Amino acid sequence: MWWRSALLMWLFLMLRTSEGFTICSYNVQKLNSQKISNHRHTLTRLLSRCDVALLQHVSDPDGKVVRTLLNTLNKFDDFLYSSVSSDGLGKSPDLQKYVYIYRTGSVEVLDQYQYRGPSSFLRPPFVVQFRSNRTAIKKFFLVPLHSDPDQAKDEINGLYDVFQDVSRKWNNQTLCFLGDFHAACAYLTKSNRKDVRLFRNSSFSWLIGDKVDTTVSDDTSCAYDRMVVFGEPLLKAIIPRSAKVFDLSKEFKLSRTKVMSISENHPLMVKLKSSTLMLQATPLLLLLLSVIGWLSLSDQ
Repeated sequence: MWWRSALLMWLFLMLRTSEGFTICSYNVQKLNSQKISNHRHTLTRLLSRCDVALLQHVSDPDGKVVRTLLNTLNKFDDFLYSSVSSDGLGKSPDLQKYVYIYRTGSVEVLDQYQYRGPSSFLRPPFVVQFRSNRTAIKKFFLVPLHSDPDQAKDEINGLYDVFQDVSRKWNNQTLCFLGDFHAACAYLTKSNRKDVRLFRNSSFSWLIGDKVDTTVSDDTSCAYDRMVVFGEPLLKAIIPRSAKVFDLSKEFKLSRTKVMSISENHPLMVKLKSSTLMLQATPLLLLLLSVIGWLSLSDQ
């Protein structure tokens, strides 16, 4: 019967939203119209796994690339997605945008802020504050950084100034830094970390460790891409060991060459715990699915 199919779809969506809240970060390396045309399906498969995804190095002066990506994603998935983007940042002609793609049914944008403080960045962080009733932490903000490799140490150190700035602005310290920091190998050595306040201050937790390889090539093994959270409340809201590299070649059965043609960096993912209400609802949803399945068999 029609109502049974509709109820099954509703229960399926409810189960998907009870599995945790996923935040993703991906340096797509010059995401333009040609790359969208060549890799649209792979990118939508990836983004459909994320409640909020930060894309870096988006070359999209007129917004056409993001519109195309959203149109494809909204046809591909059962959820509806929207976006918020920075202006083009960096040096002309390579102006890059930070773009957040997010599920409108599970999270909303409360505010946004382009950092213009004293610290110098090639591509200053475009900070967005989100709210979700699905997570143990209701309000949080994401602070992106795609650093200039040659200035990686100074730019990562400057994130502490961004933290102080947005904490005062929104009276909220529930934040996650994320992006391609170039925080490893020759760009940030162990000897010069003593000059980086995010390393010195124990209140900041680096979710992606130094030994994690966030690069696709077999010729490098560097933890360039990172996620860093502040304070105990947000750290406790993260599902343990959920922060990880998402290897497109393994997950989607793609050749290393094809993955490299999208980006030399792996995407990162981390999961926030679901709200108490959602966790309590999950056993009931499973019971309802069992009952509907039994009714379907009894009709045959």
